[in-house]
Amino acid sequence: MVDIKPFGAIRYDSEKVRGIDKVITQPYDKISEELQTEYYNKSEYNYCRLILPREEDRYEMASDRLDAWLEVNVLNKDKEPGIYIYYQDFEVLGKRFTRKGFISAVKLHPFEKRIVLPHEKTHKGPKIDRLNMLRATEKNLEPGFMLYSDPHGDTISVFDRISKEEPIYEATDEYGVHNRIWKLSYPDDIAKVENILRDQQVVIADGHHRYETAVSYRDEMREKHSDWKPEDAFNWRMTFLVPVEDTGLVVLPGHRLLLKHKVEDQHIQELKKFFEVEEIDIAELEDFLEENKEKISFVMYTGDITLGLTLQDPDLVDELLPDKYSSDYSGLDVVILRDIIFEHIMDAKALAIDETIAYERWAEDAVDRVNRGDATAAFLVNATKPEQVLRVAKNGERMPEKSTDFYPKANSGFVMMDISVGEKL
Repeated sequence: MVDIKPFGAIRYDSEKVRGIDKVITQPYDKISEELQTEYYNKSEYNYCRLILPREEDRYEMASDRLDAWLEVNVLNKDKEPGIYIYYQDFEVLGKRFTRKGFISAVKLHPFEKRIVLPHEKTHKGPKIDRLNMLRATEKNLEPGFMLYSDPHGDTISVFDRISKEEPIYEATDEYGVHNRIWKLSYPDDIAKVENILRDQQVVIADGHHRYETAVSYRDEMREKHSDWKPEDAFNWRMTFLVPVEDTGLVVLPGHRLLLKHKVEDQHIQELKKFFEVEEIDIAELEDFLEENKEKISFVMYTGDITLGLTLQDPDLVDELLPDKYSSDYSGLDVVILRDIIFEHIMDAKALAIDETIAYERWAEDAVDRVNRGDATAAFLVNATKPEQVLRVAKNGERMPEKSTDFYPKANSGFVMMDISVGEKL
């Protein structure tokens, strides 16, 4: 049972910051040192100064800045709760898209409850950092990102009607993504959205670390405050939710680069036992993937040779895959690449990021790294489909690392949620 609630967002006064475009940012984990400097130079109130301060004691600095900005009303809290409709207009791979969703409070549940589902594994380090930031600020500074099902478009019909009104924010980020935000306060519309999600499971698309951190913080607060109530805000997480059926829900591929393992002649001969193997022109690699996107297919590039690989028959690899895999999981390109090509054929097991394997979003970047000698081989893949993410997560399985790259990222800085002690939803 998924519970969502409206909340009173803390958000910028556009006039005081002289334009919302000067203060919004990419998510904290996508901010490089160069981008951090760019944000700092944009505005003394840029959101980077909260989510990723460059000062030494960044947690204390974030807390102090937040208090100071609230004091001078650069940030203000909405008195009336609402949900915040969020549309992103963008271009990628030569096409225009609009991703449609909304930001609300979502009740926190441990993964074992099977209400909020993960789709990939996480690492310890980022969770410690974000937990420290939560403790310091007592705010959800950035939304998580989840998927839900809305096959009839009932929620989108509500959002499209509201989108005819003037947005509370409109801004274009450094990557050309145009963001529009509306506040929805009508009780009947909010109730309709709540009811549509109530009997569902939702899947984390992005922000696994932040979700697990929020659950840890919730448990910590419950231990400290034995008189806690379900409506206490720390039991909830600010979340951006998008229907899996949305035509603007774009997933980009995560191309794989082997950094040390070399493709030998015997590997190619072994590949031919399972795949149709054909030599292709490097200029045609993306055409090959597009033409074979409904099959399990890859392009392998070593600098000397470019091969198109198409799985001949799934039955050929079934006996090499663990029995515990569901058919949905066995049907993932990235699973076949990992288990059959990397582990079985090339004996490339337990690959470690930036040591023996790396990932690239764009095919030309992957090819360039091989040409520069940064990698021994590139394996180019088609993107995982959103519906595959949903099915695999509902099976209780987690995909290999970097199986999904939802594009674009939700910008940070439009809204934040107060989860301090005494705050109720």
